[in-house]
Amino acid sequence: MPRPLTRVAASFAAASLLLLGAAAPAGADDRTPPAPPSTRLYVPPPPDGSLRQIGQLLRQRDLAGARAIASMITTPQAVWLEKGTPAEVRRKVSSTMAMAALQRAVPTFVVYNLPYRDCGQYSAGGAAGTSAYERWIDGIVTGLGSRSASIILEPDGLGLIPNYVSALDGSSNCSMPVDPSLPADAAPSPENRFAQLNYAVDAFATRPNVSVYLDATHTAWQNVGESADRLIKAGALRAAGFFLNASNYQYTSNLVQYGSWVSACMAYATTVKPGAFTDCPNQYWNGGPPDWNGTALNNFGVWSDTASSLDLSTAGINARYAGMMAGVQSTAHFVIDTSRNGQGPWKATAAYSDSQDWCNPPGRGLGLRPAAAPLADNPLVDAYLWIKTPGQSDGQCSRGTGGTTDPEWGGIVDPAAGAWFAPQALELARLAVS
Repeated sequence: MPRPLTRVAASFAAASLLLLGAAAPAGADDRTPPAPPSTRLYVPPPPDGSLRQIGQLLRQRDLAGARAIASMITTPQAVWLEKGTPAEVRRKVSSTMAMAALQRAVPTFVVYNLPYRDCGQYSAGGAAGTSAYERWIDGIVTGLGSRSASIILEPDGLGLIPNYVSALDGSSNCSMPVDPSLPADAAPSPENRFAQLNYAVDAFATRPNVSVYLDATHTAWQNVGESADRLIKAGALRAAGFFLNASNYQYTSNLVQYGSWVSACMAYATTVKPGAFTDCPNQYWNGGPPDWNGTALNNFGVWSDTASSLDLSTAGINARYAGMMAGVQSTAHFVIDTSRNGQGPWKATAAYSDSQDWCNPPGRGLGLRPAAAPLADNPLVDAYLWIKTPGQSDGQCSRGTGGTTDPEWGGIVDPAAGAWFAPQALELARLAVS
């Protein structure tokens, strides 16, 4: 039977009071000075399902859990644009910009509607073709107006390119059937993908207060040269730069190193030695002066130039970049998704045929709170952002078992991608970095 309306109202009223008590100033963090008012980051309305969970936790008298969720959902995070007509997305963006103005804050939008997005996997969907996508992008541009905003342009958009074969090593990871009856601009082709992203970069460039970032994956995915090559083909040199770790779990400090290398490689392969992306040192072999001993970097530990373990040492890579840049400075900036990487990446303990380490991994925690210009010693890092909405599911994971349930979450069927996943939300909040 439904609970009496008065009980529901009481739960939500209590949750609202809890939110007010738990909320921190946008962009504030005890490890990072508060951002100036001009770079305060926007806090969107609570995600669907989050207030319900707070009410349930309060009824269970789990005040600590309720406060943890409340603090999580009142932290600045991105607004996702995934569907709708051009008019509908224009209205959503315009409404968000108005709410951000009331907070005197800068919103972050995730633009996620490419044709054949996610290579037809858990987050399949997107616009019907290039023309439809361009009209949809135009709707967003109109809705932005003249105020400031950050655009995270198409997560996985350069990691999963339909039917793309790498120009550097011949590899591919997104093969899709081509329907000959489709118009040319609706085909799953690399040419269409790059045309769509370049169009979006140039469309957003008509708004001088908008910063656009393209996908450079993360430390456990594309190598440095591959990311740099794809970024340049997609128009990143005309954008603010690129983003890292969207919806993933890699360590922030490792991502800072990786992002700095990608930026250096973009400068090297366009200015020092045009086209030489394969010359760029990368995370899959870290040898360099003075002794040139090398191995692949280990994503399950924190990298540094002073690490005693060879598989965590970045000294050789950084020495190689220092010697090859010929005085040319890196100019491409980047942002990092720190929403769920507080405990780093997950290493499966069971022998799954496909651990799906990116999909609702257990034992993870919230990462560093969003902040603009977080590193005084690295001006290339424009911000730490919560790009993925923490608490929302990555999809219905089965770890390659062939069934529909997730053995890592007690054999339940995980919520669909984007739906609220209460057990994971609570774990993320409780295991947040301190």
